[in-house]
Amino acid sequence: MSLKQQAYFRTKLLRWKEAILSDAAGTLNQLQLDSLREADLTDRASSETDWSIELRTRDRQRKLIAKIDAALRRIEEGEYGYCEVTGEPISLGRLEARPIATMTLEAQERHERTEKGSRED
Repeated sequence: MSLKQQAYFRTKLLRWKEAILSDAAGTLNQLQLDSLREADLTDRASSETDWSIELRTRDRQRKLIAKIDAALRRIEEGEYGYCEVTGEPISLGRLEARPIATMTLEAQERHERTEKGSRED
């Protein structure tokens, strides 16, 4: 992978992380402003369900930030864009679609088939 491509993906990853952190800050501010003190029990239950979904989304995004940080480390170490299983280059199309990818599409499909098979046992 060229230095220009590495710079492109570093920027893409940093912007993605920045957007996630900005959304999380907005959620935190909204939680502090809103109260779940609706008088009607149905309204309260609806609000609690909405916030539960929002917090689960933020938890998934927290995990995503760890993957983004790992991808940024791989860029710094010169390992970004190479499959962790086969060592082969990951296609630029795959990295464009999923910049945190750690496996080629073929390796990922084999991994998922193996996982599926072990779950069915």
